[in-house]
Amino acid sequence: MKKNIIFIILSFATLLQVLAQETILISKEEVALKVIENNNSIKISQQEFMEAKADFNQTKAVFLPNITASHTGIITTNPLMAFGSKLNQGILTQNDFNPDLLNNPDRVQNFATVVEVQQPLINLDGLYQRKAARASMEAMSLKRQRTEEYFSFEVEKAYMQLQLAYKGVAVLEKAEKASRATLKLAQDRFKQGYLQRADVLNIEVRVTEVQNQLQNAQSNVQNTSNYLSFLMNDEGYVVYQPSDRLAVQTITVKEHDFSENRSDIRAMHLATTAYEAANKADQMAFLPRLNAFGSYELYDDNLFQASANGYIVGAQLSWDLFKGSQRIGQTQKSKATLEKSKLEYEQYISQSKLELQKALRMLTDAGNRLKLSELALEQSQESLRIRTNRFKEGLEKTSDLLGAETQFAQKQMEYYQTIFEFNYAQAYLAFLTKTT
Repeated sequence: MKKNIIFIILSFATLLQVLAQETILISKEEVALKVIENNNSIKISQQEFMEAKADFNQTKAVFLPNITASHTGIITTNPLMAFGSKLNQGILTQNDFNPDLLNNPDRVQNFATVVEVQQPLINLDGLYQRKAARASMEAMSLKRQRTEEYFSFEVEKAYMQLQLAYKGVAVLEKAEKASRATLKLAQDRFKQGYLQRADVLNIEVRVTEVQNQLQNAQSNVQNTSNYLSFLMNDEGYVVYQPSDRLAVQTITVKEHDFSENRSDIRAMHLATTAYEAANKADQMAFLPRLNAFGSYELYDDNLFQASANGYIVGAQLSWDLFKGSQRIGQTQKSKATLEKSKLEYEQYISQSKLELQKALRMLTDAGNRLKLSELALEQSQESLRIRTNRFKEGLEKTSDLLGAETQFAQKQMEYYQTIFEFNYAQAYLAFLTKTT
């Protein structure tokens, strides 16, 4: 009796805690929409795509010019600099060729405004780097898409878990109510002398077990609700209640065969393409580069003035013949990275085919278990009905009745668990076979 009082107090405290939390009715569609809008993992994948896009935009430098502007001011008595500054300003006179002035010039100040343009003409390694960046950007776009698909599947699973958790609470509430009714009946019969104290104690133990299980089931509802809040990036952590009940679903799966057109597999293929282009770029770095350049220059002995001007236009063919072993090592590294990427792609294909076969078997097994668990539930319910009636008439042992109650509750939980597994297997198969 003392244990029952303590448990009632603890249960009441737990109930108050649950009631203190706001319970919100929510549909699967609402959860899916909030997850797509607010989930941090999806936002991270979007930013990763933006990073890859920015890297690709940087490769436009292989086509576009590099333009710089500067304004420089100097004061010098350096013979060469002084003569050159006057020459640029266009103020040289015959007197400036005096050897004494050439060797010991007066202080000269010079202000130069220079606009420089560098235009790449032939840069083969840059072209392949751009190709690699494009493939990486497209791979990140597909990765972002697969992340959204994964969390859509995760919403399906988490929402079904919430439905299952509420079913567990409902089953155990009924089981507690039935066990309390049995306990009352047993206590009455004990007072009449038809039962022994040991039989009543056995039923009290059963009531306590069911109460413990019910408390765990209520905690499971809160845990599942918290996970939904985490998926939706909602820190309120309220208790959610599904707007529809757990039932057998039929999810349409277009194809049961493996397809390499899946977004994650296409992303891996594009990643391999990017590594291949990067390796080609490292090989092209051994070839010469051709760039054009030009500058327009303004000179004066006063700040921000331009009494003289001039320009330079030209082209440069440059060839890094040898840079130690840096380029050789970089080419070897990118080649190894490419080969590793090919092996990872093949391994991922094999693993994906294995997962698909397992999912197909899981769906078949879940369908078979669903039929058997439904039959077992009907049998256990009928057995409980018969034993309850016989117990009321004094024709059934207490232990047999308790066993029937326990079995019926277990079969209910197994039945709902099997529904969850069947629906989950369909959703997982749809996720594995989803193509773009």
